[in-house]
Amino acid sequence: MFRFFVIKKWLLWSWIGSFVILSSLWVQVKIDVEINKWFGEFYDMIQKALSKPNSITIEEYWESLFSFISLAGLYVSVYVIISFFTAHFLFRWRAAMVEWYHSVYERASNIEGAAQRVQEDTIKFSRIMESLGTSLIESIMVLIQFIPILLGLSVGIPIFFFGDWQYGLITGALIWTLGGTIFLIALGWILRLVGVEYDLQKKEAAYRKLLVIAEDDGNIRPKKIEELFDDVRSIHFLSYLRYLYFNVGRMAYLQANVLSAYVFLAPAIVAGVVTLGVMQQIIRAFGRVEGSMQYLLKAWPTIIELASVYKRLREFEALILEDIDVNQS
Repeated sequence: MFRFFVIKKWLLWSWIGSFVILSSLWVQVKIDVEINKWFGEFYDMIQKALSKPNSITIEEYWESLFSFISLAGLYVSVYVIISFFTAHFLFRWRAAMVEWYHSVYERASNIEGAAQRVQEDTIKFSRIMESLGTSLIESIMVLIQFIPILLGLSVGIPIFFFGDWQYGLITGALIWTLGGTIFLIALGWILRLVGVEYDLQKKEAAYRKLLVIAEDDGNIRPKKIEELFDDVRSIHFLSYLRYLYFNVGRMAYLQANVLSAYVFLAPAIVAGVVTLGVMQQIIRAFGRVEGSMQYLLKAWPTIIELASVYKRLREFEALILEDIDVNQS
């Protein structure tokens, strides 16, 4: 699965491609920092205009909007270009994987679900790995950029429960995030979501394989196909029920999360010690820091899917290597 990063043929794509993708993430985070700064200045201007009519000119207002359009346009341009590049990067990763599977496919073709694992699981694995990896790196970059901003903005501002402590907002975000992450990981473990996802894909593979055989073999009994589909139905219904319980906890936490910054800023807002612009900057910076700390929480369903795909591919490779060892001996 990771030969993409060690085979000489793919080194330029794997390592230079990874560097390009990570560099683009850093550029996007830096643009996001500038947008956060723009929000503070823009809302302070709005507050000034609303409190004292004609205190700003229409030219100043349009100029502020144009500056945001410039930043947003740059962000969109980087995103579109790097998305195109990433699509090619992922296909090369998949190609590096399937090269090996193709070379041993005569041994693998008799393994249940072989076609699905080579065709579908390789796509899923490369896409999910790239998605989780870039999300993790971006979260770290956001923390590096936004924690100093949040610390600077929170100096001298009273924070709920923490008072005037400079690190109150950061500590509050950390406690809230860790609590939610631990809660959802425990819930996913109790509900055995990885196991359910693995069983679901296994039964789908068996059902699809028999359908493919039935296309060429008229002796395949429809009853057998129906029995396999009953298995597919039962595991899907179990999956829906487990994810229902999981999503109750996950969505309840994420909805409560919307108010977290306002709760911590309550003393400062009530006392009127922050301007509208500063409040917007703090809330946005707090949201970015909190969102980055919630990497595991937000990515948990994807991590479950990746664990299932990884388990299936490792099992597949083990069976192939076992067959090779038997034949060689």
